[in-house]
Amino acid sequence: MKKYIFLAFLLFAGVIQSRAQGKLDSLKQSLQLIENDSLKMPLYAQIADIYLHYDTVANRRRKVYYQNEALNYTMLALHLYSRYSDSTGLRSSFDGLAKVYTSQRKYSEAKWFILQSNGISRIKNDVPNIITSLLKLSMVKMEIRDYKLAMTDLNEALSLSVKNKLPEMEMATQRNYAYLYNRMDEPEKGIAAMKRANLIADNIKKQEAETMAAINRFAGDTISTQKIDSAVKKKAQIVAKKTVKPKASKQPSKKTSKKIVASL
Repeated sequence: MKKYIFLAFLLFAGVIQSRAQGKLDSLKQSLQLIENDSLKMPLYAQIADIYLHYDTVANRRRKVYYQNEALNYTMLALHLYSRYSDSTGLRSSFDGLAKVYTSQRKYSEAKWFILQSNGISRIKNDVPNIITSLLKLSMVKMEIRDYKLAMTDLNEALSLSVKNKLPEMEMATQRNYAYLYNRMDEPEKGIAAMKRANLIADNIKKQEAETMAAINRFAGDTISTQKIDSAVKKKAQIVAKKTVKPKASKQPSKKTSKKIVASL
């Protein structure tokens, strides 16, 4: 059974990679036909995004190739985003570069690009992305055993997620706490942090279920009202058809009246 599952997975992965390669070829052909840099910019970004899915590639050599191409095309997009002062594109490029460098264990480079992304998010006051970058930063600092600074990042992430009522972010932060405590050889604190994360996850599921139930009730009430309105309209139409106006009695014409008088 496991053999068949593995073969099915390989087949599925092959199909996905084939589609990705076809899209890459199409995008690269489009690049050759375009001279305007502002039009090249989104194409570079799309090509980079495909290569950034290197974690779906099984072959190690091909995965390295994907990573290098992701760096290449992300840099090309980054230069144009910088030229056109596109802060959202810049942040996306910084995130992509940080992902590759983290995978390659080049933590100094990864840390620098995460900080650039974090800086843009702070300027925009984009709290969810500030928290996301703090979580990434904490993971990199854990890898270089800078646990104290990793804890500082997590403390800020937790404060922002609680203050802004972002339970998903709070849950992710608690999971990072658990990972950090385990790295610090404090398993009891790690277990406690994971329990908090699981509790938040349960509350999120509960709220989602309650929201869906409310939506379904509203939809049911709306449908019932529509059915009642439709039934009333049909009944009114039937009554209208049955109610026929009485025909007016015919008055004798003048010619007929004359004939009657003449016969008399």
